[in-house]
Amino acid sequence: MDIRPAGTAPTLLRHYQSIFGKCFPEAAHLNEHYLAWLYASNPAGPVIGLDAWDGDRLAAHYACIPVSAVVDGQSCRVMLSLNTATDPDYQGQGLFTKLAEGTYAAGSAAGMAGIYGVANANSTPGFLRKLGFNLIRPLDAKIGLGTLLPDAAASALEEVQFRRNWDLPSLQWRCNNPHRSYHLSRAGSAGMIALAPTGKPFLSAFAQLPETVEGAAVGAGGGAHACIWGWCRPRWGNPRGAGASYPIACAAAH
Repeated sequence: MDIRPAGTAPTLLRHYQSIFGKCFPEAAHLNEHYLAWLYASNPAGPVIGLDAWDGDRLAAHYACIPVSAVVDGQSCRVMLSLNTATDPDYQGQGLFTKLAEGTYAAGSAAGMAGIYGVANANSTPGFLRKLGFNLIRPLDAKIGLGTLLPDAAASALEEVQFRRNWDLPSLQWRCNNPHRSYHLSRAGSAGMIALAPTGKPFLSAFAQLPETVEGAAVGAGGGAHACIWGWCRPRWGNPRGAGASYPIACAAAH
């Protein structure tokens, strides 16, 4: 088995689309166009990951993307663990663990301060048992109306050890997601809010930034929105075992 770095060439993206189609036939959005946006257009940098090849056949793929974050008040670059797939014909050979561990070593060598992920119920045990992730907590999903009060938003921001650091290029990139449309609007003293469809009638996924990002093109915040709020207050810690010199965190989605 030949282990190679993941990449962004069109031929590679077509291979990734093919293996995702085999492993996750319901995830039609994991196509070449979406992966080019996710892996190649990210202003924080291209995909960091590894592929396992059996000749000219892609046997497994694991990918993270770099993002900017604030950890304990300090700005740094970390990796977001995203896509993993093993061709059904090659499952049970330990490729997931091998590719993931190699990816984390590559990220550490590239100066990444850590890695985090939001895993579903099926994936969480593997990240904890095989890769030494720390389970922070399940994500809380709450339904509300309108924005958070400024004092509540400021208090939540002070409590977290970890948060994404959104600047204008990263916001523009996120809003160009070919699979999901986003809407940005100002919320007065509450800063700026981002809304995205959930597929549920009258409900939008909601994010509130503490202040307006300079230069961002946003609309007026007219009216209240019915929103789903996702909460997570990560606490960072060291992974199990040797070989990783940076903290690893994992939040589990219901």
